[in-house]
Amino acid sequence: MSIEIARIKKSFGRTQVLNDISLDIPSGQMVALLGPSGSGKTTLLRIIAGLEHQSSGHIRFHGTDVSRLHARERKVGFVFQHYALFRHMTVFDNIAFGLTVLPRRDRPTAAAIKTKVTQLLEMVQLAHLADRFPAQLSGGQKQRVALARALAVEPQILLLDEPFGALDAQVRKELRRWLRQLHEELKFTCVFVTHDQEEATEVADRVVVMSQGNIEQADAPDRVWREPATRFVLEFMGEVNRLTGTVRGGQFHVGAHRWPLGYTPAYQGPVDLFLRPWEVDISRRTSLDSPLPVQVIEASPKGHYTQLVVQPLGWYHDPLTVVMAGEDVPVRGERLFVGLQKARLYNGDQRIETREEELALAQSA
Repeated sequence: MSIEIARIKKSFGRTQVLNDISLDIPSGQMVALLGPSGSGKTTLLRIIAGLEHQSSGHIRFHGTDVSRLHARERKVGFVFQHYALFRHMTVFDNIAFGLTVLPRRDRPTAAAIKTKVTQLLEMVQLAHLADRFPAQLSGGQKQRVALARALAVEPQILLLDEPFGALDAQVRKELRRWLRQLHEELKFTCVFVTHDQEEATEVADRVVVMSQGNIEQADAPDRVWREPATRFVLEFMGEVNRLTGTVRGGQFHVGAHRWPLGYTPAYQGPVDLFLRPWEVDISRRTSLDSPLPVQVIEASPKGHYTQLVVQPLGWYHDPLTVVMAGEDVPVRGERLFVGLQKARLYNGDQRIETREEELALAQSA
């Protein structure tokens, strides 16, 4: 079941929460709405579900406008962060609940309900807990029950609001893998809200990064990491080093220090320079690619690579986080050399393009 979100706006009083949001979600795709608190992601999810009404715009399921339909008419499954299980019901009865309250004409027989719930219990690996009550379950088990209950009515779309946010790290990892496997098996359309970058990129087919009621980027997980569309996405998605200085000619200046960028931007003036830890060139010997001296102040071996925190020696005030390949781990106090030629430059929110990027843009115009 495909979802079309067309020019959705939402305000609460004078506060604009969503600003002209448009997004197409193909049938069977799993999409993460990712962003900090206040970005509008949960409001958008609730509008898709019919639990909130947009101020303007349309929601279409497989081409049919459902904007005016009540939540129960949209055939959407919704899973909340805090489970919302019925405490007085067993696991079996919680999962069966949605089926038992269907209109009489749509309600399965008692035998069919039992068969369906038994299948779901097997699917979520909780058959041995069918007669337990929610108070007797762990957080991860409760969330599996909530997911099974949502799937029991065979929703056309499954929506999840921070589904693993209340769980500890190890349980979150296990449930993420389980949800991904379940999606591969059943091929339902799924939209989930999260503020966790790792969760979004590990589980989703596509990540929609939101900020202040706007979509900053909607893309495959690896492209969001490696080709951020905006400065917000670059800074929000994982660790990034930021240096403040000035571009003059083809060089980056910080105080009395300067070094070549490897190209000459059309813009000249104050900039912020950004580099992911793995984009920093690093070597034990000085070279044209790694001319800048640093000293190791922290070293964290990660197996086939080491994450380092290094202090620039005389050319910048703040430490940098870098990644060094190989099993030969540098020691604290060791002198290394880094290069910043792979940096992205921004003047405020405006990306400063390289000559090659400017030429490519001109040719595509």
